[in-house]
Order: sequence, then structure tokens, then C-alpha cells
Amino acid sequence: MPKVDRGLIAAAVAAHVPSLGSEATTPDFQRSLVAGLREMGAAIRAMKPDVLVVESAHWVSTFNWFATLQNPHRGVCVATEALELIPGTPYERKGDPEFGAALIEAFKPHSVPAFPNASEHYSWDYAGLIPLLYLDPDAAVPVVQIPTVLAADYDECRLAGRLVGEAARATGRRAVFVASSALTHAVVRGRHNWPTPERMELDRKFIDLLRSGALDRIDAWFPEYAAAVKAEMGGRVIATLLGAMQDLSARGGKLSGRQFGEYTQSSGSGNVNLLITPV
Repeated sequence: MPKVDRGLIAAAVAAHVPSLGSEATTPDFQRSLVAGLREMGAAIRAMKPDVLVVESAHWVSTFNWFATLQNPHRGVCVATEALELIPGTPYERKGDPEFGAALIEAFKPHSVPAFPNASEHYSWDYAGLIPLLYLDPDAAVPVVQIPTVLAADYDECRLAGRLVGEAARATGRRAVFVASSALTHAVVRGRHNWPTPERMELDRKFIDLLRSGALDRIDAWFPEYAAAVKAEMGGRVIATLLGAMQDLSARGGKLSGRQFGEYTQSSGSGNVNLLITPV
């Protein structure tokens, strides 16, 4: 089995529910998500990544792909939909402009619109920030963020995931892709509310498939699954994860996933922390 040394070395799903923005606001039933993110972060950092590539379900782009080139990333994160939880969290983290530029370049042969985000006025959303608070609490690993693109179908999202691996190889980076997204996302008022039993059952089946690394089965079932559970952002973030998994599988062979913490509710959504690596 070939060893994955440079390029994409792992892919992850990470929870970003706004009540994780401060442990003081995290209810008891969601503390497993915090513990899971911490444990998953320790596992990721032990792999010695050079860059974390985060796709945020809340950075919504209608037509174009972008990659952040700021270095450092510096600003104040405000959760406009949950101001009572995140009224303003300062952040400062390293960027990787070389990797971001390489990712934009990788889109060009595919006639997919992609542009650099070097705006000094750009600020992160909470789905981009919250996982990193626990995955990398010392802000040691450089970060590049990408958006969720509404005009992109699942095939294009998978392409984006594979291109993360291509850009990592072109720059000699050890990269980890992080899909900051819920699974089922038919939200209701009340953080304590679980998804419907039917959607939880589908989520658990999907998690089991991710843990087993059954990429062919996941790919075949994914459109049906995403529609049935009303996946966050139509499943686009998870589709990018599947593309990253395709790249991992092509270079590293069989995949395996490890869940960190419990599958947990938040306002009718289903949330999990899970890391996928070559066996």
C-alpha cells in the first residue's frame, strides 16, 4: 500500500453549531461535540499537516469558487444569525497564500470559475472559525478557506475536493480537508430538538459508510441520501468531502473513518466529527 506523504493526507467532517462558539454557551448535550473536536484535532495535528483547507457551509458563493490568500487571517467573527451566542470573536491565524493560489490555478483547466480572495476587509463566518477553535487551539497550522458554491453540482464539488489534493501535491504540502457542515439540516427552533427518527437513521447509515470507507457505495447513494435528510447546503460541502476521499483513495488505497464524540442534535440538525484516512 503506498504511503501518503505529500498531498492530501486526511479529510474530515467537523461540527460548527453556534453554541460551540464559547464553552460557556455550550449546553451539556452538545459537550461531546467539543470533546470530539478536541480529540480529532489532536489526531490531525499528530499527522503534522502543513495546511488545513476548510470549506464553510456558511461562506456562500453563488457562482464562483474562491480560496483565501490572507496571511495572517485576522478579524472579528460575528454570527449574524446567532448574535446572542457569537456577538464578536476576535481571531488571528496563519494563512498559506501559495497553496491558495495553487488551488485557484488547479481549477483553470476545468473551465470552472475560481478566483483568489485577498481582500483585507474579508472576515470569517462562524462555520469557518468554530471547528478551528478546538481542532487547532494554538492556531499553529496555516489555514486556507473555500466557500460553498450554489451553482456547483455534486460532480463539481467532488472535483473541488480532488483539486485540494492536486494543489497540495503541486506545493509539496501535507493537507487536511475539513468539511464544516452538519448532516441532516431541517432546522427547527430549540437547540435540544433532535432530527426526525427517519433522518437520524439515514445519518447513522451514512456515518457507518464513511467509517467503513465504502466510497463506491457512498457515491451511488449520496444524491438520494442528501435529498432525504435535507442535507446542509444541499449536501454540497459533503460532496466536496467525497471528492477529497476520491483523491485519498486514488493515492492511498482503502480508506477508514474514525468518529470522535457522539452524533448530536442542534435545532433539528444532525452533527458529527469524523476523520477519514488511508488505512
